[in-house]
Amino acid sequence: MLAFALGLTWLVLAPVCLWLLVRGRNPARAGAVLALAALEVATVVGVPDEAMVVAYDVPPQPVAVCAERMPVPRQASLAPGRLVLSWPAAADECGTASVVLRERGRTVRVWVHEGPLRGHHEGVVTVPVRVAHGTASLSVPVTTPASRPADGRSGRRIKLVSGTAESPTS
Repeated sequence: MLAFALGLTWLVLAPVCLWLLVRGRNPARAGAVLALAALEVATVVGVPDEAMVVAYDVPPQPVAVCAERMPVPRQASLAPGRLVLSWPAAADECGTASVVLRERGRTVRVWVHEGPLRGHHEGVVTVPVRVAHGTASLSVPVTTPASRPADGRSGRRIKLVSGTAESPTS
């Protein structure tokens, strides 16, 4: 109730005091300054914190977390020293992916993992994932330029698309 009365007092007295500061004579101006100072002191001292409602007190929004998944690359293209992998993008696609490459002869087996990676895995490279036109893609460095990519889990070949691959990090 005190906060309501104080707010109503501000609404009535503040415009009157401002008008007196601009148009009033010296004694009226001094009275207006004293009235505004008294209102300020009453506001700071007189209203307990729990009675005040602040409009910007909003609960924090949860941080969007991407879903943990192991996408299977559908296409691959080779660029000088890089292998670009792509797959159909999900609605909650992660911004980065952990990639493991195992080269055996001319074949390079590829494991892609989005989300938190558990345990210790040797040779893991974390790279950004780019999403454009419903397709997610990433680019990883390779040491063997003529490698044939295959899915690490199933062993199936990943379709190799000819042409110059664009780096998805741009």
